[in-house]
Amino acid sequence: MTAHDQSQSSYDVIVVGSGAGAMTSALFAADQGLSVLIVEKSDKYGGTSAISGGGIWIPNNHYFAAIGGQDSPELSMQYLKAATGEHGDPQRLQAYLDNAAPMIKKLTASSHVRYAVAAKYPDYYPQLPGALPGGRTLDPELFDTSLLAEELPNLRKPSPSTLLMGRIAWTARDAHKAMARSFGWQWLIFKLMARYKLDFKWRRKSKYDRRAALGSSLVASLRRSLMDRNVPLWLNTDFQDVLLDGDRVCGIKVATGGKVLELKARRAVIFGSGGFEQNQTLREKYLPQPTRASWSATPPGNNTGAALEAGMHIGAATALMDWAWWAPTIAVPGEEKPRGVFAERAFPGAIVVNSLGRRFVNEAAPYLEFVDAMYQDNQKTDGRSVPSWVIFDGHFRHTYAMGPLMPAQVVPDSRLRKEWLNTVYWKADSLEALAMQIGVDAQGLANTVQKVNGYAQSGVDLDFERGANVFDRYYGDSNVKPNPCLAPLRKGPYYAMRLDAGDIGTKGGLLTNRHAQVVREDGQPIPGLYAIGNCSASVMGTSYPGAGGTLGPAMTFGYIAANHIASAVSAPASAKVRVLS
Repeated sequence: MTAHDQSQSSYDVIVVGSGAGAMTSALFAADQGLSVLIVEKSDKYGGTSAISGGGIWIPNNHYFAAIGGQDSPELSMQYLKAATGEHGDPQRLQAYLDNAAPMIKKLTASSHVRYAVAAKYPDYYPQLPGALPGGRTLDPELFDTSLLAEELPNLRKPSPSTLLMGRIAWTARDAHKAMARSFGWQWLIFKLMARYKLDFKWRRKSKYDRRAALGSSLVASLRRSLMDRNVPLWLNTDFQDVLLDGDRVCGIKVATGGKVLELKARRAVIFGSGGFEQNQTLREKYLPQPTRASWSATPPGNNTGAALEAGMHIGAATALMDWAWWAPTIAVPGEEKPRGVFAERAFPGAIVVNSLGRRFVNEAAPYLEFVDAMYQDNQKTDGRSVPSWVIFDGHFRHTYAMGPLMPAQVVPDSRLRKEWLNTVYWKADSLEALAMQIGVDAQGLANTVQKVNGYAQSGVDLDFERGANVFDRYYGDSNVKPNPCLAPLRKGPYYAMRLDAGDIGTKGGLLTNRHAQVVREDGQPIPGLYAIGNCSASVMGTSYPGAGGTLGPAMTFGYIAANHIASAVSAPASAKVRVLS
């Protein structure tokens, strides 16, 4: 709500942040009879969730079971233990597995949120025991945004890269079919465009699709569900600190409308406010170097670590502070944030090299591991891999998308923005000339291309095994043989695009227990304080087990927090409140 009703300053639960985890916790708290307030720093709700894919990684979900899928708690735990290794907390992992499937079943039964199983989307580490070739990731269905009424303008707009032609909504399943060029993909594109074009009434109001998809759908459906419950959401409300009653968190201090307010929380405060990736000082203190907030694919000005710092100030423990949910990004002039490069790296005919012209990673690897490899190679080569360069030829440019570049058969170079040349992409008639433009060793690049062209012919990447597992092949071109992720670079002109060591949020934060309570160094909970999502240390450790490995835990621990708060005995009221400054 744009106008804040400040006549009420005391609630059972106050939630800081308005992403998927935060709104899920608010919804479940409200359903158990608790009064809830959500405060959001930005003038838009949805946070990073709204610009994400919206997928959630939910082992043993009922959608997969309904189509005959085979999963089990034992198999899921085997996989999670293998993925998280020494960074996995058995109690938190068990809490996640025990609650993830019930959470989504109850949420979809009691709200506007709708999901479908991505039956063919593999776990990110198919080589590990317990991994499945699909079924654990759930993909949001489309949502009719007209149901948001006056709250629609306050919804954070999705990233252009998540929309077909920058404005048409499609599910991740549809996007995969098109990108993998599976049978019927052209007819699919035609139907989606026709649906959009024929919605004349809506297009008179907006150039964007009536329907929301991916993370935008998830956030919009959660907001509509909260509207049904009359849960207030205050925008432009900047969290500044916690209020204490002894050692118990009993509220928060916020700045809004030019005033500082103290808001009491009778039961608890839930931090769901994102990580610290937009805070350059904290990045330089904790993350690998070099690091830039401007490389992050998250909304600028938000996710500055205020909740993290407030928690640390009252003695909270932290973990994984040197990790992020890494993803390579491409900066586009005029856009508020760079675009993450997730699927396109698997398309055949594109390679990624450092400034020596050498490959250093399987280009189709999961995005967290991709940027981790950038940093590792950067150390080995004395700063030659951050940034890196994706290189492709004229055939790739004609056939596939890369970052903001749609395939040339749809949007040729002549229709690209002129300012993109030599900022977003570089172009030359030869590999040697291209290497000179971007400062890459020409002989090194020539040697790499010659080697990769041989791999494309044999179908075997002898250096990094690209295309050798089911995850790599998920986004490969099913029409390319013998390896859907490998094709030669032979046809000029040649192209290059800069890849920065970006992220979709930080991974480290306040340490929590199996109830999502923030804990001190001795493991004891800080009474009245919970943390979920990226302001808390990830239950996944340094790993990324599958698509939705961020939002799935955020929503699940939001559900856990709401249940724990509702089941706890209400703390006695006290007039003595200490404000930390």
